[in-house]
Amino acid sequence: MQIGPDTVVTFHYTLRDESGVELESSRGADPAAYLHGANNIIPGLESAMAGQSDGDTFTATVSPADGYGLRHPEKVQRVPIKHLSFKGKLSAGDVVQLSTDDGMRTVTVTKAGRHTADIDTNHPLAGQTLVFDIEVSEVRNATAEELTHRHVHGPGGHHH
Repeated sequence: MQIGPDTVVTFHYTLRDESGVELESSRGADPAAYLHGANNIIPGLESAMAGQSDGDTFTATVSPADGYGLRHPEKVQRVPIKHLSFKGKLSAGDVVQLSTDDGMRTVTVTKAGRHTADIDTNHPLAGQTLVFDIEVSEVRNATAEELTHRHVHGPGGHHH
């Protein structure tokens, strides 16, 4: 079966940056799963998955615009430390939670001071060209419930 609208795709991946450094991998763990056409994965990867079938292996190179977006310098800002959720001593490079009017948001600390911290609210992979090595494990039709909820249920997907 080919990957297309309203199919559930289970796959293993290894994600590398443009220079070949491995950033993460699903291999050795449960495969990832998503509902194709529901915007559950980055656009460039979803586009590369279209038309693939069970057992296919391929490499997809995703530009920043089709991945996690471009880096925006204005998304680096100084905030009072009291708005950050973290344990231990705060240091540059730490990924912490920022309390906002819209709830908690993951940010990266670029500089930590005594009372304030400079934080970057860009996605950590923003601005990077991403290289995915993909192995499609299974392609199946989505269930009515998955279509209604717009995500995969069960192993590798969402659990209610």
